[in-house]
Amino acid sequence: MTESAAGGGAKSPADRGRTTIADGVVEKIAGLAAREVVGVHAMGSGSGLARTFGAVRDRVPGAQRPAVSRGVKAEVGEVQTALDLEIVVHYGVSIREVARAVRENVVSAVERMTGLEVVEVNIAVSDVKLPDEEDEEPESRLQ
Repeated sequence: MTESAAGGGAKSPADRGRTTIADGVVEKIAGLAAREVVGVHAMGSGSGLARTFGAVRDRVPGAQRPAVSRGVKAEVGEVQTALDLEIVVHYGVSIREVARAVRENVVSAVERMTGLEVVEVNIAVSDVKLPDEEDEEPESRLQ
């Protein structure tokens, strides 16, 4: 028996074509989701110098907007994605609990927004922000 009686064999509009999602899209979603978690101070390298240069670059007029995907690397396939995140946590928080919360928030956001299955979220904690450390975003010299 053929399917011509039910629908003439035609595809529904939703099944006509293909959707691809760039790695950068998944990286932005994951970066924003990770930053929402209490205990995450920053994303990316724990090096104070690298964070300082990033902060200065983000403040230069006409420069690109702050990189929400900083500290995030995604591998995106047709139906799955895997993520690597590098975070800096606040001193005193449970790193295990922060990492768990980051994983949950990232998986939820990426799967909800993209429909991709997140197969793994690897988290590297590269630094701890101490209470007496100044934020390394220097005052801009530009006016």
